[in-house]
Amino acid sequence: MVFILGISFAERNLVKKSLESFYGLGNQASARIMAKHYIHPTATVGSLSQKTVTSLTAELSTMPLETELKRRLQDNIERMRTMGSYRGRRHAMGLPVRGQNTKSQ
Repeated sequence: MVFILGISFAERNLVKKSLESFYGLGNQASARIMAKHYIHPTATVGSLSQKTVTSLTAELSTMPLETELKRRLQDNIERMRTMGSYRGRRHAMGLPVRGQNTKSQ
């Protein structure tokens, strides 16, 4: 087991999939991080050296991920609600925010 940001990953998992499992990291961001640290796209977590794991953890700790990112999203929605904007009112009523139809289900 390899620990990255306190989360354990099996050694047979791909590094790309392990990075994408963090909330806030997608396909492009994980590929960019892997390229920055010279990690092959098909590399497994078990093949990483301890130095690489440490540098990955250091870089990921500077990014807004997981609960911090979710909290930011909730704060933005709450800000829109208190402002009384159209989107905020739609959020408060539980209706579609981005122009979807409400007549058909």
